[in-house]
Amino acid sequence: MTLHNLQQGERGIITKVNGHGSFRKRITEMGFIIGKEIEVIKKAPLKDPIEYKILDYFVSLRNSEALLIDVISEKEAAKKIDTSFNGTIDSKILKQAFNKKGKNINIAFVGNPNCGKTTIFNQASGSSERVGNYSGVTVDAKKSHFKLDGYKFNVVDLPGTYSITAYSPEELYVRDYIIDQHPDIVINVIDASNLERNLYLTTQLIDMDIKVVIALNMYDELEKNGDSLDYFQLGKMLGIPFIPTVGSKGIGIKNLFRKVIDVYEDRDEIVRHIHVNYGKNIETSIQNIQNKIKQPANHAVTNNISPRFLSIKLIEKDKDADKKIATCHNATNIRKSTHKEIDKLEKNLLEDSETLVTDAKYAFIAGALCETMVSNAIQKIKKSQIIDTFITNKFWGIPIFAFFMWLTFFTTFKLGQYPMNWIESGVSFIGQLVHANMSDGMLKDLLINGIIGGVGGVLVFLPNIVILYFFIAIMEDTGYMARAVFIMDKMMHKIGLHGKSFIPMLMGFGCNVPAIMATRTIESRRDRLLTMLIIPFMSCSAKLPVYILFITAFFTSYQATILFSMYIIGVIIAIGSSMLLSKTLFKKVDIPFVMELPPYRTPSLRSLLIHMWNSAEQYLRKIAGVILIASIIIWALGYFPHNIELSRNFDKEISHLE
Repeated sequence: MTLHNLQQGERGIITKVNGHGSFRKRITEMGFIIGKEIEVIKKAPLKDPIEYKILDYFVSLRNSEALLIDVISEKEAAKKIDTSFNGTIDSKILKQAFNKKGKNINIAFVGNPNCGKTTIFNQASGSSERVGNYSGVTVDAKKSHFKLDGYKFNVVDLPGTYSITAYSPEELYVRDYIIDQHPDIVINVIDASNLERNLYLTTQLIDMDIKVVIALNMYDELEKNGDSLDYFQLGKMLGIPFIPTVGSKGIGIKNLFRKVIDVYEDRDEIVRHIHVNYGKNIETSIQNIQNKIKQPANHAVTNNISPRFLSIKLIEKDKDADKKIATCHNATNIRKSTHKEIDKLEKNLLEDSETLVTDAKYAFIAGALCETMVSNAIQKIKKSQIIDTFITNKFWGIPIFAFFMWLTFFTTFKLGQYPMNWIESGVSFIGQLVHANMSDGMLKDLLINGIIGGVGGVLVFLPNIVILYFFIAIMEDTGYMARAVFIMDKMMHKIGLHGKSFIPMLMGFGCNVPAIMATRTIESRRDRLLTMLIIPFMSCSAKLPVYILFITAFFTSYQATILFSMYIIGVIIAIGSSMLLSKTLFKKVDIPFVMELPPYRTPSLRSLLIHMWNSAEQYLRKIAGVILIASIIIWALGYFPHNIELSRNFDKEISHLE
């Protein structure tokens, strides 16, 4: 609970001070620090501000400021501590309760796509979230909990994003989560083999004035390239500790979270807030706008969001930042000042203000790396470049892609036939066992024909679904999925879609639901909606059992080819629908095609197994829920009415005629 929730006469112990910058500094200097006991004395006649007693002196806070201070109250302490309690809670009990709650650390994982963020999240928490070597795998916040060295970590894996500018839903989601939820520590996972691009997001986190620890992931790749990095010195320059990790192997994970504990407890000497230097002209403009925002009447805004961060975003023409200042008492003056500073910058420097800020960030990053990193003078030809000479070749790229797709469906059908037969035999054996050991009646008929027959008839297709997901997982984890987008972009463009639409469409072959969720990675709202509308035409795993049943019943040869053709027909219908919609309801101007081509990586067995288990789990849940109920309903419709007077006994009549 917050300090604002304490009633008059109640006491509590401070467990967390939210906010940042000048507010946090001022409030901690006044004694509002973690572990200190505080008591509510009285409220003002208008119930704002409120008088508190802390460190044997009296101080008043506004309600908006009290909302930013978390406490553990006497009532909470009574619930947490198992002790005899006669209506009085002393300071000792409050302290004991604080020691339990005070060691909870809320952490948010932030990083670029393909940086290994979710891999570290899984290794640390023991979770089995989906990972992939292409952008857009994490399309929502994943949560987990674990303990280390007496501390409980509440970790959240946020969507991968290259920045926190309000351009795509992921970027805005990540930014709003950090601002609204106030995580104690943000772990910024960066790809050590691509520091310059990954550190761009880090500079934005620096502007936000929050506590950050950097996981220097894939550090082994940096060393293999022959590069050397003085990450300790780089951390001192940025005021952020760097911890080398290799997420796929679990190396450095414990060191990372022990460093998180040090930063949380303010024990790390490196941690300090710095300002990214944007140059004299931009810094002057930032200061002028910041002075307008940092007015006493704007505390409700500035206590939650860094005024410097808001000023920078306003110069970048960020629409969401403009919405954030709408509640300021002098919002009109702030906007006028912003327009004035932008016009001045663009006139003097002859460049768009957003580009000026971006260039300054990369100049800052380049300067920091110049002092701390030594690159290998001999540039090696990377394996990914060699592989791409064949995989993305203008002549061989499409035939190779078509072959991979055909191989996927051929293996799904042929290899899946063996476990299908085993499951069929098992279901048949269970049915015979029930038939032999139960007396005739409705319950026996329900078990054999309703539950075992209905669910077993659908369960038999589980191997096909698992195998299909296995191949999709291989394409994702190796990095080939991004190349498939690269190959198919021109074709996607001709049917009115963005190249990135291809990834959700391909995911639709596994399951339409996560495929539709994955469209969040597409920046354009128009492309997202259009992709969502055509994804249901993709033949998902739920349709596969129907296809196989149809093929088995009517075709004795070329079954794999017919299955492949049925999938192609769905794709053709999707293409036709897309072309029609893009020329009628979804006309618009194209946006640029920008997508990272990650290096090829060998997929880990654990990652592939997680993919397969997730697909099997989703399918089994459907069997245990919807399909089970549907099977019982279908059985009941065939079994009732059982009264011969109300229905004809066709079995008896046929027997009589014979």
